[in-house]
Amino acid sequence: MSGSVTVIAYHGIGTPPRSLDPGEGEYWVTTDAFLRTLDLVAGRADVRLTFDDGNASDAEIATPALAQRGLVGEFFLCAARLGAPHFLSASAARDVRAAGMTIGSHGMRHRPWRGLRGAELHEEIVDAKRLLEEAVGAPVTHAACPFGSYGRVCLSALRRAGFARVYTTDPGRADPSAWLQRRETFRAGDDPRIVLSWLDGAPPLLERATRAAKETVKRWR
Repeated sequence: MSGSVTVIAYHGIGTPPRSLDPGEGEYWVTTDAFLRTLDLVAGRADVRLTFDDGNASDAEIATPALAQRGLVGEFFLCAARLGAPHFLSASAARDVRAAGMTIGSHGMRHRPWRGLRGAELHEEIVDAKRLLEEAVGAPVTHAACPFGSYGRVCLSALRRAGFARVYTTDPGRADPSAWLQRRETFRAGDDPRIVLSWLDGAPPLLERATRAAKETVKRWR
């Protein structure tokens, strides 16, 4: 895809300071692996770096490492977790933003958006956006779907709420001008060199077609 970018999604970094939810450990990466991936992508204009869940490691590890390398990241926070133990406080979120990073929404309570309706969906999309904007003192215009879960109803709600960009966990290179953005997820145990395959490799035509078909189904279900 000419002019495309690779968007990498991280979650927790370092030794988890809390008991993790079932399956969450798959997404916590070592500090060493994280730093090595940053060194591999530093200086590349076709890379975006994102961070989900609002873990304290966003401020303690990720932001300083990004700043040292002249990189920027987008950090997607759950509004109800602000100030909870081992998650970012409102003050820490403002510090992350002051370091040149972007704060986005990961909803209110870290639950899948697909299937939500009414007040529950409003809380996840609209209320969370408002609370995060109040916390950081700036507009929140980007969102990341928790668990990569999305569908027609929540996408419509995100558009109505004024989000300018929404990230999924659908793999592959992304069109930087698209409203809905694909992401590659860096997982525990991944060799940092995997990012080179994301950056320089293109999947076979059949795989690309299959991915596109799956994404179309997700958007309209």
